[in-house]
Amino acid sequence: MRVAMYYNNNDVRLEEVPMPQIGPGELLVKVMASGICGSDVMEWYRIKKAPRVLGHEITGEIVEIGEGVERYRVGDRVFVSHHVPCNRCRYCLNGYHTVCDTLRNTNYDPGGFAEYLRVPRINVDRGVFLLPDEVSFEDGVFIEPLACVVRGQRLARLHPGQTVLVLGSGISGILHIALARASGAGRIVATDINEYRLKAAQRFGADVTIHAEEDVPTCLRQANEDRLADLVIVCTAAFSALTQALECVDRGGTVLFFAPTEPGVDLPIPFYEFWRNGITLIPSYGGSPLDIQVAIELIRARRIPVQEMVTHRLSLAETGLGFQLVAEAGESIKVIIEPHR
Repeated sequence: MRVAMYYNNNDVRLEEVPMPQIGPGELLVKVMASGICGSDVMEWYRIKKAPRVLGHEITGEIVEIGEGVERYRVGDRVFVSHHVPCNRCRYCLNGYHTVCDTLRNTNYDPGGFAEYLRVPRINVDRGVFLLPDEVSFEDGVFIEPLACVVRGQRLARLHPGQTVLVLGSGISGILHIALARASGAGRIVATDINEYRLKAAQRFGADVTIHAEEDVPTCLRQANEDRLADLVIVCTAAFSALTQALECVDRGGTVLFFAPTEPGVDLPIPFYEFWRNGITLIPSYGGSPLDIQVAIELIRARRIPVQEMVTHRLSLAETGLGFQLVAEAGESIKVIIEPHR
């Protein structure tokens, strides 16, 4: 079968590899759509394990079922989660599924940028979700990234009427904006250094946009009745955005660190001011099975307009172009690979 083999962001090759062979309790899935995530182009992280087949935002059709699988049938349309928790450890039992050791060590074979993939038994048990009739393969590509956003806003306790500032208006920022709007946020302000993405932020629910190189705290006050934000969501790894976030959160507010930085980046915190003003800092990584179910329902009910976020649909042979588009962070929002196109 054909795969898009990742060597680095500028070297993604169409190659032939053997078709995965499934065993008892496993599934073979024909990949119909696979989204390119911002994390796929984090070269400092990905290149350590290259060459490999990336891709973890997939939907597809079950084409073969291993012995003992009873819940699924050939022809079922599914979303498959690449990382799954054990649901038994102290972290899972306390609601921290995304720091579970099992979640950090599970995956499917070989990856989403392939014509077919093998779903291991543990992923079949707790990481395969049937797509509702109302959710297309393309829509389903958003399930995993939206689940991550759902978890982040759940941890940050976003509630109606709050002022939300989203720093970075790539696909993660756009999904945060759309979910905050669907959740009843009062005023949503978004930043980016790219005018194309600032316009997209407005299209998907931002009331005000600010160029990230401006004096963001001052502009925020001007747009928000001389107040800072109740919730600041950081969707970029730029160090300037991290420091802006600390300057833009109001008393009693929360900063949600959604995007990661490279290892070794230290952020100085004005501890006394944050202690006195009741500021909460929260990181968020990944999504739990519950968040995935919520994301599926949000997409099914058309609460989040994911169809309008797709800017590029490419073939498997064009995966390298897709990586360049996402890495350049220019005029693209969501890039989808269709392996059987």
